[in-house]
Order: sequence, then structure tokens, then C-alpha cells
Amino acid sequence: MQRQTRQRRTIRSVLQQAGRPLSPTEILAACREELPRLGLATVYRNLKALVASEWLHVVELPGAAARYEVADKGHHHHFHCRYCDGVFEIDDCPGNLAALTPPGFDLEHHEVFLFGACPDCRQNHDSGSR
Repeated sequence: MQRQTRQRRTIRSVLQQAGRPLSPTEILAACREELPRLGLATVYRNLKALVASEWLHVVELPGAAARYEVADKGHHHHFHCRYCDGVFEIDDCPGNLAALTPPGFDLEHHEVFLFGACPDCRQNHDSGSR
């Protein structure tokens, strides 16, 4: 059984309230509102323990640093904003992708990532280009 330190409780709370995958630096910034002396090494140590306990899931984005999200969300996909680097959840799935699998191959899992601009960045990008 894991120790429930103040740091771990705060990290769990930040992840639950975020509603989207967060990077370790995003987690650190949010936690520092409550724990100003928290360090990045402590965040990583706790993330590792939370992943090992299967409370946390690692979101591996192509060409980007890993993000972390609460593991009880079921199958879903992600949208990566190319401006702010935020990652957001998509609650829908295109469905069975077996038709895209080459003949003779066995599809075991799929990940879908969409890339573009989130609403805040789209608004800032659009207003800056006028």
C-alpha cells in the first residue's frame, strides 16, 4: 500500500481536477499553489508510483513529452494543441480500425491523436493575424 503524503494527495487532486492529461511541469505549477516548495523530482517520483499502482495512465504523444491522466476514464483519444502544447481529451472514437490493418496483421490496440489549435489559441492566433 502506498503512503498518502501531502504531496501525493495534492498531485492526485490536481490530476483529477484538470480533466485532461498534464505534463510533469504543468502538474508542478498547479501543485505549487498549495505546496510552494514542491520539486520536480518529487513530482516524477510520485507519478512513477501512481502509474505503478495503476491509478495513473501515461499518454504517449508522438514527438512530445509524456502526459499523465487518471486511469479510470475508459477508451478515448486526444487532441494536441500545437500552439500552447496542451493535450485535451476526445470522448469519441472512430471505432473498429481493423479495416485499415494490412492483411494478415492482428490489430491489438490503437491510439488516435488530433493536432491543431485549441479554442483559446485559435482565438489568439486569428486575432493576431488581422
